[in-house]
Amino acid sequence: MILKLISLVNFKNHEDVKLDLSQYVNCFLGNNGVGKTNLLDAIYYLSFCKSYYHSLESNNMRHGEHFFMIKGLFLDKNKELEVDCSVIDSKKKVKFNNKKYTKLSEHIGKVPVVIITPLDSGIILGGGEERRRFIDKILSQLDHNYLLSLISYNRILKQRNTFLKSQNVSSSIDLLSTYDAKLSELGTQIYLKRKECLNMMISNLQHYYNTISKKSEVVDIVYQSDLHDHSLLDLLIKNRKKDQILTFTSSGIHRDDFIFKLNNYGLKKSGSQGQQKTFLIALKFAYFDMLKRHLNTIPILLLDDIFAKLDNERIEQIIRIFNQDQFGQIFITDTDFDRVSQIMSKVNIDCKYFMFNKTGLYEEKFKDSKDR
Repeated sequence: MILKLISLVNFKNHEDVKLDLSQYVNCFLGNNGVGKTNLLDAIYYLSFCKSYYHSLESNNMRHGEHFFMIKGLFLDKNKELEVDCSVIDSKKKVKFNNKKYTKLSEHIGKVPVVIITPLDSGIILGGGEERRRFIDKILSQLDHNYLLSLISYNRILKQRNTFLKSQNVSSSIDLLSTYDAKLSELGTQIYLKRKECLNMMISNLQHYYNTISKKSEVVDIVYQSDLHDHSLLDLLIKNRKKDQILTFTSSGIHRDDFIFKLNNYGLKKSGSQGQQKTFLIALKFAYFDMLKRHLNTIPILLLDDIFAKLDNERIEQIIRIFNQDQFGQIFITDTDFDRVSQIMSKVNIDCKYFMFNKTGLYEEKFKDSKDR
């Protein structure tokens, strides 16, 4: 999957930007606050129909404006694909090859993208919701039916919780039984897919962690779920009185967690900052491999300011991974031109540089071409 052209109008701090991109590596360089990360976020938006950083669409509009537009021209297996995203006031519209979607979920998986950013530390340090969201994002790109099941589960869960708050459970037990049966059916499907996802991911996670760290530490992801030992339907029925008192559903796949481990210890509490960063990058590379294998295309890789957070030894190992030619198009942001130039001089990949000035405008610095 290659992004050939991208254009932005009123997206965050970009008033009107059009970029002709390299099919290999594109580096966005400049000081903090000039809009480098916003360009990566625009690419992410073309994949997921939403920002990675701001869920409120008004925060994605240029100050004082009431709309924004993002357009991307992609190339996949010699076939051009066009994606148009726009938000006018509060109304969002996404078109794929000039055809408007009736449901935005129909677009997920058509433009596979993996992003690595400092914000990802929340996957390790945050609560279970962050880790569930990460696993759900992987599976939603791999399997459209998973996404539909997840959307339906969350909708019915919300209805069940509203019903529990109404205090009419005793008089409407049939309705509660209907909710429980449907939640059980959907939740079991989601649970089995999550288990399968982790089984597919763990060997690649170990491989990338060892490569980047140059150590033989054992990494693992332990799936915590009520469904390991009980059926969801049994749990929902058993906990009905408890749920009525709490006024929310206390069991189900919405309570799952994924515990990251290093040498059998919890990474969140016992891992050093370097170990956590290495684990996170290895996790995203394993995610990348899964998409590549199952979607039969090479995803776009977005690297937001990751080199500033790594020591030289780990950077050298990531360069080695890049030189194995496993990745396709890569986008990199950084504040230090010399650092990135030095890194890319060791990578046998064509690279195109874009320099940002204080007003957020860009100019193409130069193109460093090498034979692949």
